[in-house]
Amino acid sequence: MPERRASLLDSVRHVLIVHAHPDDEALAGGALLRELHERGTKVTLVTCTRGELGEIVAGVLPADTSVADLADVRERELRGSLDALGIDHHRWLGTPPARAAGLEAREYRDSGMRWLRPGLAGPADDTDLRAFSVAPIEEVTADLAAVIAHDEPDLVISYDATGGYGHPDHVRAREASLAAAQGAGVRFAELVEQSERDLAAEIGDLEWFDLEQHRAAVVAALRSHRTQLTVDDDGSALVHSGGQRQDVHLAIGLREVVA
Repeated sequence: MPERRASLLDSVRHVLIVHAHPDDEALAGGALLRELHERGTKVTLVTCTRGELGEIVAGVLPADTSVADLADVRERELRGSLDALGIDHHRWLGTPPARAAGLEAREYRDSGMRWLRPGLAGPADDTDLRAFSVAPIEEVTADLAAVIAHDEPDLVISYDATGGYGHPDHVRAREASLAAAQGAGVRFAELVEQSERDLAAEIGDLEWFDLEQHRAAVVAALRSHRTQLTVDDDGSALVHSGGQRQDVHLAIGLREVVA
């Protein structure tokens, strides 16, 4: 019988995962978060912004919904997703304990984005100076270092170097979480999507998780984000607020990044 290959998650008791916006936790590796919950691993989710600039699914909210009101709605949507995925510990970046000592609490704003081509996003044409992607990298890293020191995870997880699809907030989340993890001497792993699987396997060790058994939990989490997406009745696919259609992803890769 072949010897079992060691897993990146062996002996990990506490994972801290960093995502940019509400709904990212369900869209990018939501099944993995549910798997960790089922294994009895403690999971802390850090969400960097409230997704104030997310496009809204037609008819879900009044047309005159303000940015502030959308932020409130997306906070409530996130709570439903956390319950579905079994995430007991959540932090908003910029709010203690995810805030560097000596600094007043702040809210990092959604930076927005624009599509450069199908599947690849870039910076918005006009970015608020309060936006996450233009905040000083030293400040963001210090906030993440603070939450790492507070929660003492064994492993930090965030996006790959492209932020998954290029969103500037995702890229900033990866840059700062990697720097904070390495500064604290904590292992860091990046999420690898299906589209990047073959390339990732070529350039480094990749551990792949097929987690079909968590479809019901992931679909429930996704449906909580009703301002942002609509899931098909059979739970197989979804449509984003901008009209992009995709399968519900239940497989995800992890690759450790070593300094």
